Amino acid sequence: MKYLFIINTPAQAHTWKYIMKKLMQKGHDVKILARDYGGTTDLLKYFGFEFDGFAVRGSRLSRIPGALDHFQKCYIMSRKYSPSMIVGFGVDAAVTAKRFRKSCIVFMDDDNTYFQNKITALFASSIVTPVNFTMNLGKKHIRVNSYKELAYLHPNYFEPDPSIYEELNLKPNERFIILRFNVWDAIHDIGKGGFSISDQFNLVKELEKYARVFISPEGKLDGNLERYRLPIPLYKIHQALYYAQLLITDTQTMATEAALLGTPVVRSNKFVGPGDAGNFIELEQKYGLIYSLRDSEEAKSKAIQLMRQPELKKQWLAKRQNLLADKIDLTEFLTDFIEKHQER
Repeated sequence: MKYLFIINTPAQAHTWKYIMKKLMQKGHDVKILARDYGGTTDLLKYFGFEFDGFAVRGSRLSRIPGALDHFQKCYIMSRKYSPSMIVGFGVDAAVTAKRFRKSCIVFMDDDNTYFQNKITALFASSIVTPVNFTMNLGKKHIRVNSYKELAYLHPNYFEPDPSIYEELNLKPNERFIILRFNVWDAIHDIGKGGFSISDQFNLVKELEKYARVFISPEGKLDGNLERYRLPIPLYKIHQALYYAQLLITDTQTMATEAALLGTPVVRSNKFVGPGDAGNFIELEQKYGLIYSLRDSEEAKSKAIQLMRQPELKKQWLAKRQNLLADKIDLTEFLTDFIEKHQER
């Protein structure tokens, strides 16, 4: 079989990496079309994959008129592959597959992109989501008891490496906190937001009383905060997340990643509230691994409260074990599902 993976973000590159490798080991031909965004292509190079890349057109509202151009670019660049199946995370993979009259498997976990999800479901052959996904996408919808992040952070794939302390210029077991700030430039981010520049300064000022503070920004960082930048390459971020005492963030994926690694998470953005994604509801209400707070001041207070708790990490690593006992290895499931899909 010849599989084409359309990859748009670093999180998607991580999600598919072991699945693509397993398919290649089984003798299948895997091709990759990658968007040059947020370090996606750098990650794929580091993982050792060959790919064809394409650039992002504009940002936010200016990308809405460019959506058709995006789909056309996917179609033109994919045409030379003649794929048997297209795999991806969204509407671009589904539309491209429909134009080729090929089957398409899409994984999605973003409950907030309602319109995009409906269009994707219209064109895709199968849609795989976490079991807690709040939308019902019909007969094509397959729910699995896992998260996309467990395709690469499950203990079958992720192994902690304490050498990260040396790379961060820290003493062994020295406490540190990671702040992660969103760039807010995606179409589904329109009308949303998170920590302001003022909030970012206040967080650093208060939290460095308790531990070393590092900032991992998606976009640009205020010049006065540059000295707090996390000084490691993108592919080592999960090692830092595992050993951190706490993550405070207004992003989505990294909040889930830290929680699945047993690190307490305080998440604050305007997605929080009614209609929030099922992943975050489950991680908070069932497993107690994250706190989602819409108000930035409340988020800061919660972060301080957590840093004052003794044996914080020990508690969260125990919660992580409870979660892992419930969840499946998503890489194993998706590899088997993709490979057997044509037989269905």
